[in-house]
Amino acid sequence: METDEDLFRRLEQLNEIGAALSQEKNIDRLLEKILLAVKTITRAAGGTLYVLEPSDEGPRLRFAIMRNEALGIAMGGTTGNPIPFYPVHLYGKDGKPNNQMVAAYAALTGKTVNITDAYSEEGFDFSGTRNFDKKTGYRSKAFLTVPMKNHEGEIIGVLQLINSIDPVTKEIGPFGPSAQRLAESLASQAAIALTNRQLINQLEELFESFIALINTAIDEKSPYTGGHCQRVPMLTMMLAEAVNETQTGPLRDFKMSEKDRYELKIAGLLHDCGKVTTPVHVVDKATKLETIFDRINLVDTRFEVLKRDVEVEALKAKLDLLRKSGTDEPAIREQLAQIDQQHVDSLRRLESEREFLRQCNVGGEVMSPEARERVSRIGTGHKWIDVSGNAADFLTQDEIKNLTIARGTLTAEERETINHHIVATIKMLEALPWPRHLHNVPEYAGGHHERMDGKGYPRGLNRDQMSVQARVMGIADIFEALTAKDRPYKRGKTLSESLRILGNFRLNGHIDPDLFDIFVRKKIYLRYAEQFLDRDQIDLVDESKIPGFVP
Repeated sequence: METDEDLFRRLEQLNEIGAALSQEKNIDRLLEKILLAVKTITRAAGGTLYVLEPSDEGPRLRFAIMRNEALGIAMGGTTGNPIPFYPVHLYGKDGKPNNQMVAAYAALTGKTVNITDAYSEEGFDFSGTRNFDKKTGYRSKAFLTVPMKNHEGEIIGVLQLINSIDPVTKEIGPFGPSAQRLAESLASQAAIALTNRQLINQLEELFESFIALINTAIDEKSPYTGGHCQRVPMLTMMLAEAVNETQTGPLRDFKMSEKDRYELKIAGLLHDCGKVTTPVHVVDKATKLETIFDRINLVDTRFEVLKRDVEVEALKAKLDLLRKSGTDEPAIREQLAQIDQQHVDSLRRLESEREFLRQCNVGGEVMSPEARERVSRIGTGHKWIDVSGNAADFLTQDEIKNLTIARGTLTAEERETINHHIVATIKMLEALPWPRHLHNVPEYAGGHHERMDGKGYPRGLNRDQMSVQARVMGIADIFEALTAKDRPYKRGKTLSESLRILGNFRLNGHIDPDLFDIFVRKKIYLRYAEQFLDRDQIDLVDESKIPGFVP
């Protein structure tokens, strides 16, 4: 006979269990907690939790968790042990409800079924239970089968308990009315907790899919940035985990929870979302004269015009000479030869200048002042007749400006346009109503172009004004860009080249020195390279020669 004290203690257990279930985030662990909790509160010897799921043959109950300590059974969930039983279908092949199976009946009717002895019970098919008992020597007697209904009254699963054990005598008996009510109450709480967790997981999956959609849009817009949007988050998490594991040094107190990891992951995925606003011809500018097309072809056309003009002038000079003399004297032949030589020299000079401009059109690490001066001389030194019939400089001022870009392929204005993507990113992210566990996403994502010395953009923050996460993302963004092999304007650098440049960034106050030390010391660069770089980029790194790093 159950006392009031026993009942009160079990009610306390029910409240504690309900609170614990609401905090669990992992679906498998949640399912296990549900079954173990209802087993404990009803004093059941064993139990099964079924999850209702759709299939091509109609709805069915999938065995999710099975426990029976007496038989040493622990299957499903986080155990890693699969359950070898076929799902229980709610309807037969003829479309009729499967009311012979007690679990299916509970799911179909939404009613609890409390059976004192399965061997004498009529109306349900327990042949499978009897066969199981024969094989194991177990005696499956009392069954309590409870449907799990969510807050909308929908059946989402079934709890089935076997054999209530008396806490004093240890004898097997039926599940009493109080045990049934407690099981029903817990099943209701569990169903709501499970539904809420599934809904949260679905929302998170939808959110991440939406982020992937944005990155796909950037990828479609520019194939040179889509890979970047995927690789930077990966490298960011590699370095952040290494910092999290660090036990010594200035960053030994940095620790991440699962919430922190998810927040940083989302920030990494969204760190360049503002690039949806950047014009494609700027993002993909592979050469200095490229806009919607590469204007070097226009320059080539003008050279052909100049070459034609040189040839016409040579022919005119020959014709004038022959008209004046009218003879084929040696002096005339010498003058004709001089005209031919001048013609060849002019063509050779024009071809040399054309090749020079074509080389200048390719962005590089640095362009000498002499080369930039030569571009200007060519641009203003030649005249050609434009489509309006007017004499014009060979190169426009805009073409000269682009061809004399000192580094890379972008003008100052175009670089500012590129840089604006981080401003757009911050505006976009700060406009979203972030939940509490993601409220740092705009700061993490918006800080990856800041510098430790305060000379970065867009806000000019210094190291002390930035989170560790934002500083981590700054290193990841730079290293990915250095090693990326899918840029239109450069080849992917080797590991040693990239680490040399990154080391100089560390020395000049661009990146965090402590994070750089971990990046090299923990060989994050190599782990990343093995996943994402071509074999010919992974050269032998002598860490003693990396600027700013002390092995």
